[in-house]
Order: sequence, then C-alpha cells, then structure tokens
Amino acid sequence: MKMNGITMQGAMAVSGLSTLALAALTRERTRSLVATAGLLTVTSFLITRFGNVPINGRIKQWAATTPPADHAKILHRWELFNDARTCTAIAAFAILIYVALYQAGKRAAEHHATHDSPVEGRGA
Repeated sequence: MKMNGITMQGAMAVSGLSTLALAALTRERTRSLVATAGLLTVTSFLITRFGNVPINGRIKQWAATTPPADHAKILHRWELFNDARTCTAIAAFAILIYVALYQAGKRAAEHHATHDSPVEGRGA
C-alpha cells in the first residue's frame, strides 16, 4: 500500500500533465475538449489528495483503536469523494476516447480524399 499512493499519484499527475500538453498541441474544438479532459483529470487528483487520502489516514488509525461513533458518516463521506473522482476520471477518459476516434476518422477521410480521387490521364 505504501507504493500504491506514490504510484497512483504519479500516474494521475502524468495523466493531467499529458492531457494539458495535448491541449497545447491541438487547435479549435479539439483543444477545448482535451483541456476539459485535463481539468477533469486534475480535479480527480485533487479530490483524491484532499478528500479520500485524509479519510484513508483516519481509517488506518481505526485498525489500532476502535472506530469513532460517527464512523458510518465518515465512510459515507469517503464514498461521496470516491464517486466524484470516479465520475471525473470516467468523463475525462470518455472525452479522450471521443477525441481519438474523431481525429482517426478525420485522418481517414483526408487520406481517402487525397488517394481515392481520379488521377488525370486515366479514364476514370
């Protein structure tokens, strides 16, 4: 579990930075979609870091002691944070999939337009 925190936070940081870098390299509508995905990824990271992680620390203390009287409320709050970060991560991923498919379709259409046109001199 000690490595999990470092690995997950590193992966989330790389995800956020890479989507924001991709946004800087794209144009028009694609840029705004990728930037939105980047912001959703950063939001997911922030929810994890400032919502779930502190509660996880409190829950670890319960293993050595007894849970507090309001432990059900604390667990419910953790679940709300978890649901929020899951939704932001899924939305970011869905946007990036859409952008990738859109870009692939656009490239395929451009490829067909340049390679499938009749060549002059051949009886088309």
